[in-house]
Amino acid sequence: MQIAANPSLWIPLSVVLGVQLFKFLWEWFRLRDFDLRVLTRAGGMPSSHSAMVTSLATSIGYRQGTQSDLFALAVVLALIVMYDAAGVRQSAGKQARVLNQILRELFSGQPVSEQELKELIGHTPFEVFVGALVGILYSALWFEVLGME
Repeated sequence: MQIAANPSLWIPLSVVLGVQLFKFLWEWFRLRDFDLRVLTRAGGMPSSHSAMVTSLATSIGYRQGTQSDLFALAVVLALIVMYDAAGVRQSAGKQARVLNQILRELFSGQPVSEQELKELIGHTPFEVFVGALVGILYSALWFEVLGME
């Protein structure tokens, strides 16, 4: 049961759950749409991936020190994940949007596959930044204010 006592594991997991829950509640409030799929959907504000990896790096920094190799590894991992969220996945979402539009226009009035490509799979740089900020502040709160170790 030592794994359950590891804040570097459960703090990042709890922030990702909290961010996804926030996105679900926000969409429910804003659109009056009770869609549980929002809890597992990629994309949106803020980036839960960014929140999780920056929370992990922050937790490791508090526990192991910012001079440790483990902290450096966590920071590099966070940068890769955030670059992917704002770069590669955002571009894939834009391409999916264009392809879906082409298919709609090409097959207007004719049956088209009911399965469209996912368009919201990435994040804007601002969504990534806000997610990263949430992850850092959330972890810092646990360690500084609540005295976690």
